Amino acid sequence: MLFPVLWAVALLTATAVPATAAQPGSPRSTGQSGAVVRTDHGLVRGVSHGAYTTFDGIPYAAPPTGPLRWRAPVPAATWPGVRDATTPAQRCVQMPAPGASAALGSEDCLYLNVTAPTPKPAGQKRPVLVWMHGGAFLGGSGSDYSAEQLAVRGDTVVVTVNYRLGIFGYFGHPGLGSAPPFGLADQQAALRWVRANAERFGGDPRGVTLFGESAGALGICAHLTSPTAVGLFQRAVLQSGSCLMSFPRGALGPGTPAYEPFASQRDVQTAGAEASRQLGCPAGGGDEVLACLRGQSTDRLATAQLMQSFNRPAFGNALLPVAPDQALASGRFHRVPVILGTNHDEMRMFVGLSLAAFPIRTESDYRARLEDAFGPDAPAVEARYPAAHHPTPALAWATVLTDRSLTCTTLAAGRAIATHAPELPLYGYEFGDRDAPVLAGLPTNPGFPYGAAHGFEMPFLFSSLPTERPLTDAQRALSDRMVDYWTTFARTGNPNTSGAPLWPLLSPSSPLARSVQSLAPGPGGIHPVDARSAHHCAFWDRLAR
Repeated sequence: MLFPVLWAVALLTATAVPATAAQPGSPRSTGQSGAVVRTDHGLVRGVSHGAYTTFDGIPYAAPPTGPLRWRAPVPAATWPGVRDATTPAQRCVQMPAPGASAALGSEDCLYLNVTAPTPKPAGQKRPVLVWMHGGAFLGGSGSDYSAEQLAVRGDTVVVTVNYRLGIFGYFGHPGLGSAPPFGLADQQAALRWVRANAERFGGDPRGVTLFGESAGALGICAHLTSPTAVGLFQRAVLQSGSCLMSFPRGALGPGTPAYEPFASQRDVQTAGAEASRQLGCPAGGGDEVLACLRGQSTDRLATAQLMQSFNRPAFGNALLPVAPDQALASGRFHRVPVILGTNHDEMRMFVGLSLAAFPIRTESDYRARLEDAFGPDAPAVEARYPAAHHPTPALAWATVLTDRSLTCTTLAAGRAIATHAPELPLYGYEFGDRDAPVLAGLPTNPGFPYGAAHGFEMPFLFSSLPTERPLTDAQRALSDRMVDYWTTFARTGNPNTSGAPLWPLLSPSSPLARSVQSLAPGPGGIHPVDARSAHHCAFWDRLAR
């Protein structure tokens, strides 16, 4: 089950576009000016913006509707003439907003968007960046992210992807057997499309960098450990999500259970059998029950309860044979250059969303949350993080969760990679702008600044994300530097650029092996920092034993 705060995270992600997103365009010729590119399925016409051209709503797989619901993606049909690629397709179905009567989006949603600099390079191919959006595997869309800065300043081709969400993307049932997590299978289908078509947009199909944030990063973690992803990407950037990420009991509200981002195939099938019963379908696992389930309306399936019951990709199948954390710990991952990163105040976003319902006003409130989360270890955690050492008890609680759930688990994932592949180019960062603009839609909590919270680095890479205010001059300079780092990594497997502060390697042989690159505006804002010590990771390692 997904918790209400994560639902709010998904809805927050969905605020970037109007609720009335355009329907996917049918194949047709248009009179609009713009470049025409021949893909492997037909011609598409985009929109020229001078220094770059966009191609929106390109199908990379057939609509997963009717008999294709809860099946692995199959190739899209070819089309005659020139397909209009000037308007994004609908987002994949997401939960209805509170008070809404219908779900947002469409099951016909397996489309992607391409942003490419103009003109195409002569005699060379640009690196390709493929973005997987976040949203708790429940919300978001590739079209929320305008990639012109990465494309133009970084001279890269950028692809943003829609993939199935919630019950449509992560449902399981005994009748489906060991089917893969459909949303992750969609992502791999999109990567196969990129491999077949990148060169047609000026990109290098053998120079693909997969990058994503939150649930998008968790998906990339899965692909790093997936045997069916071999050869589909050559580098990876994981922003605020790793194979070891987890939340303790009570992290998202008193009494909420612990959260692990992946689930066993058996658990997902058990949940699917219960959902089938609730929907009035026959018991068992034969064709009759699957026909009943595939006959349900979109709105009947896209309830908050059902969507939240299926947002954890299953392992124990061909795409994910074992849990990604176990695969990483045993060295079963693709040897590609990796950047792992977190934000300094990650969990302030989650805590800030929940404070109205679950206030933390006093040290007693704080202590109760610690006891709920850590049981007999609560006194040790309080001794390490006394409320008196923080401006408020709520900020102390957010600090505990940031260190335990995201920063230290990400650094531990880096250690696992470095242990099994010490020769691998591996880098870490911590986004540290404590005055970053607040993402639109977050509530204001007096005395609770968001700082460098979860997702707050994204407007520094994508200009389209709505925030409370624009970037300052110093923040725009940081944005330029981050774009340079990300796109240089996509080009070379190394983020370091001439004249910029150097990134330390997360390698046992590096003298700065414990350090990640702090990314903050202003003089000296970019520098190596010992995040492991700053976030008390040795303490959390001992507690986990």
